[in-house]
Amino acid sequence: MRAGDSDRERVAEILRDAHGDGRLAQDELLQRIESAYSARTYRDLDQIIEDLPIARGRPAEITGQVMRRPRSAAAPERKITAQRVSRMFLTVNWWVYGATVALCMVIWMLVLAATDNGVQYFWPLWVAGPWGVLLGTGELGYRSKWGDPGRS
Repeated sequence: MRAGDSDRERVAEILRDAHGDGRLAQDELLQRIESAYSARTYRDLDQIIEDLPIARGRPAEITGQVMRRPRSAAAPERKITAQRVSRMFLTVNWWVYGATVALCMVIWMLVLAATDNGVQYFWPLWVAGPWGVLLGTGELGYRSKWGDPGRS
């Protein structure tokens, strides 16, 4: 596969880190960086850094990879899981809920200020109550299945 500019830059950063650790001399660093910027494929880039240690992620992240990627390739993007979709759904709904209840409260206060009746029926309760109970139940279900998101 052909390598891109971001791949070459990533290899150059690995080389700079190795030089900073004392693994490469200055002249070897310059030679390898020049080779990295002229490399065309991942194989070319891998040959430049094959004798250098590269910081890897946690073992759980590595064992999840089925295919062997070139050492110079970018890390794979995070996968969309049911847990992430559920968390995003709940988060968006909490924000919409908060904005809607706030808007209803503002409208209620404006009507209260515009009328001379004194006490006005508190109708935003019918918007905030049932919707809040549904969202709260969803949040409790999410936390019972996947745990507290603040702990991870």
